[in-house]
Amino acid sequence: MLKTDPNYQKCLDILGEELLPAMGCTEPIAVAYCAAVARKTLGALPERVIVEASGNIIKNVKSVIVPNTGHLRGIPAATAAGIVAGDAEKQLEVIADVTEDQQKQIKQFMESTDISVQVANSPLIFDIVITAYKGDSYAKVRIADYHTNIVLIEKDGQVQHSVEVAVSGDDGLTDRSFLSVELIYDFAETVDVADVKALLDQQISYNMTIAEEGLKNDYGANIGSVLLSSHPNISGEDALRLKARAMAAAGSDARMNGCELPVIINSGSGNQGITASVPVVVYARAMNVGDEKMYRALVLSNLLGIHQKTPIGRLSAYCGAISAGAAAGCGIAYLKGADLRAISHTLVNALAISSGVVCDGAKASCAGKIALAVDTGILGYEMFSQGQQFEGGDGIVKKGVENMIASVGRLGRDGMRETDKEILRIMVD
Repeated sequence: MLKTDPNYQKCLDILGEELLPAMGCTEPIAVAYCAAVARKTLGALPERVIVEASGNIIKNVKSVIVPNTGHLRGIPAATAAGIVAGDAEKQLEVIADVTEDQQKQIKQFMESTDISVQVANSPLIFDIVITAYKGDSYAKVRIADYHTNIVLIEKDGQVQHSVEVAVSGDDGLTDRSFLSVELIYDFAETVDVADVKALLDQQISYNMTIAEEGLKNDYGANIGSVLLSSHPNISGEDALRLKARAMAAAGSDARMNGCELPVIINSGSGNQGITASVPVVVYARAMNVGDEKMYRALVLSNLLGIHQKTPIGRLSAYCGAISAGAAAGCGIAYLKGADLRAISHTLVNALAISSGVVCDGAKASCAGKIALAVDTGILGYEMFSQGQQFEGGDGIVKKGVENMIASVGRLGRDGMRETDKEILRIMVD
């Protein structure tokens, strides 16, 4: 692809929009960001707060530890953290710099302030409205469609900022409809590495650091450590495959369970950002392929993750780690010399195996699902390498990789809509 091709810049724009730094699980951080903006707009510490959130936001915030809060969980904790200690200018790093004294203030604020959480009456999957009150004054802030998209700021009846929210799904980001596996492969092969190096260097640094932290210390169910300690004597390709799974899982272990290190997200998710990048870096370094090949594999993996998530949506009952794990498998295949045909089959094979894993919110078990997804992604390529594949008509498998992505998109977006509601009911029962 030439730099003069309009799609070249669009691909760069998409990577810039999606590979963002975030601290902690992105849904509670979006709540904290919304709360910080509400506090800033109100100009005072509120006496009462109402949080209205769509079901998927409630699902993804319920069980996860909010970083820098002293291991507090849930929407009230995220709201209190944003109000007491949030820096609204830092967006998804809104509570990155919280002092010990502020942590105590967050807990005190939660205990002394009425923070009411309600299910939003909204057709949107991603919707957060926070209204903060102080005496007769109030401030209302709304975030919709994606984590930093503030669509309303209102104070005492005066609208300070307003953006129309399109129920049709137009989220204001670069249109992704032009993406295809073939185009992504072409872009990964031809992109000027200088155009993506800074972005990917940050992804490598952040995500590998939190993966290493997850292996060193005690987080969640310690899936990464369990994997490594359960197979101490393996070597060669098996050991590399295990390390890729374990490090990706360990990054999630840490992130879901209070680690205060930032990550670079993908498709609005830190877990997906870790899954799409860490296994590829592990393989690239072990294979000694050099930085340029690693960058191109990361471009491929990141964009394939985004492409798969586009028809599903940012939040659904479909586990996003599955998409990211399939993308990582393709990135690893690329490192091993796979061409477009091999990558297409890798993606189809991986999705045929593990599509249907449900998302029941952000919590410790995400690490186990990531380990599964990475393993499936790698298996997808191993199948192709040995002349094996799933055929169109096998279950939800469709002939042609774009048809398969559309099939999974339909499953995750439409087919799992009622599943999503039932998961939420089970979680809050």
